[in-house]
Amino acid sequence: MSNEHSTSPTADATADATADATASPSHVSRIHGCLLGGALGDSLGYAVESDHISTIRAKFGPEGLQDFSALDGGSHFSADTQLTLYTVDGLLEALEWANSGVGADTNACLWLAYLRWLGTQGVAVPETAPFQPPRWIDSHDVLRHRRAAGNSCLSGLATGEMGTFYRPVNPESKGCGTVMRSAPFGLIPYIAAGAVYKLSADAASLTHGHPAARQSAGVFSLVIHALTAGQGLREAADFALGQLGAGHLRKDEVPDSDLIARLETALRLGGAGEPLDPEELVRELGAGRMAEEALAVALYAVLVTEPGATAAAGLPAGRPEAHFRAAITLAVNHSGHSGSTASMAGNILGTFYGEDCLPAGWLDALEAPEVIRGMASRLAAITGA
Repeated sequence: MSNEHSTSPTADATADATADATASPSHVSRIHGCLLGGALGDSLGYAVESDHISTIRAKFGPEGLQDFSALDGGSHFSADTQLTLYTVDGLLEALEWANSGVGADTNACLWLAYLRWLGTQGVAVPETAPFQPPRWIDSHDVLRHRRAAGNSCLSGLATGEMGTFYRPVNPESKGCGTVMRSAPFGLIPYIAAGAVYKLSADAASLTHGHPAARQSAGVFSLVIHALTAGQGLREAADFALGQLGAGHLRKDEVPDSDLIARLETALRLGGAGEPLDPEELVRELGAGRMAEEALAVALYAVLVTEPGATAAAGLPAGRPEAHFRAAITLAVNHSGHSGSTASMAGNILGTFYGEDCLPAGWLDALEAPEVIRGMASRLAAITGA
């Protein structure tokens, strides 16, 4: 009998992976996937945040931390997820005002949301700052724990001044505390790429004044924006990087050379096949402590583990869940800001695939999923998703 039309198991698996990757999730699923995926990456990475890779291997074995089941004491998400949720809340308030027919300063709404977060961290909100009544997000004790909050986030807000591009607080700061909270800007439908970039970059200026911080936040939000519009992972990364030269920068602002170099390296290595070992990853892309490093590591992790790339490298191709696991564990296991890099990788893949990529066992281990889902549902409802 002829086997002309038969297929091998490998071919079937590759076809399934391709079909999974090209299926278009609903916008509601993308919103939930983005916020939950980010929280999962943050939670796994926070368990080894800033640990050297030798320490991680000594505790979890030569492959490092691979699963929540390895964490005997459970897991928590960090300030990365807290601030991402407060970013959602600031956007929600601005959209609520808009839907009621009243114009509002979006960046002011975000600043007030971040000030309320500051109050949850045991830091006194400056008396000069405007008072804002508490909102739904403020009622949850899980958000009142201080978990690796960045110094620039705390100090920038504690000034009581609303930082701007022209009047920056922490003008030399470019830590990852900007970029890791910026995914929600890309989830707002029906606005142009330039508006997404401006919202995200201006919000970064509330706490960090360095151009690399603003621009990294803007680029990350544009990646999410492009994915919600149906672009592929590499297509979205290329698009976002290209937007730095598309007239979105402020007058007299130029693309940050370190950011450009890190992202170009991430995109090149992301298509190179076999993943780098953790030591080489840090040498090539950085440890994720700076905004441009965190973005580069996250983009690299999702690109190099994409099913087509892994198959070309002789690694097992997989469905969305396998891709999510591979990217997150790669983003976790290095000597750096594991929570931030893995959180952003989770945001990206959760947006790309929707909720279908999130491992059920990991969701079972996630802290306070009802709070994250609550914020996702509110964002979906107000945007008509």
